[in-house]
Amino acid sequence: MYDDILLPTDGSDAADAAVANAVDLADHYGATLHVLYVADTTEYSTVTFEDSVVDPLEAEGETVVDAVVERAAERGVDAVGVVMQGGVYRTILNYVEDNAIDVVVMGTHGRRGLDRALLGSVTERVVRTADVPVLTVRQREDEDEDEDEE
Repeated sequence: MYDDILLPTDGSDAADAAVANAVDLADHYGATLHVLYVADTTEYSTVTFEDSVVDPLEAEGETVVDAVVERAAERGVDAVGVVMQGGVYRTILNYVEDNAIDVVVMGTHGRRGLDRALLGSVTERVVRTADVPVLTVRQREDEDEDEDEE
C-alpha cells in the first residue's frame, strides 16, 4: 500500500511526535522513509542569503535528519535523509510529486481554546493541497505545555 513515506521535520517537539508513527508505518509496510528538512530561505524574502547564513540552516537540517535516519535504521527501516532550501510547504509538495511519495506524516502542536483550530500553517497547507494522504500526529498537550514554560 505504501512504498514511500515522507516525514517532513524541523526538529521541533511537534515534528518529533510524528517520528515514531512514521517509522512504525514504514516498518509495517516495508516502505522507504524519506526524512525531509527544509531550510526556509524565504522567511526573510527581501534579504539576499549568503552562504554564511544558509550553511548554518543546512547544518542544523543535517543534524536533525541524521538523528531521524539513525532512529529508523535502529528499527531496520530503510531511510533517506534530505535537506533542501526554499519555501517549506512548496518544497514538501514538490518532493511528494518528484519522489512518488504515497503518504506524508507530519506533526502538529497540541493546542487548546482558539488555537486548537489551527494545525500550524505548514501542516495545514500540506493537508489542504497535497495529492496524497497526510497523517497528522498531534503533539501531546503536556509536551506542548513544557515547551511553553521554557
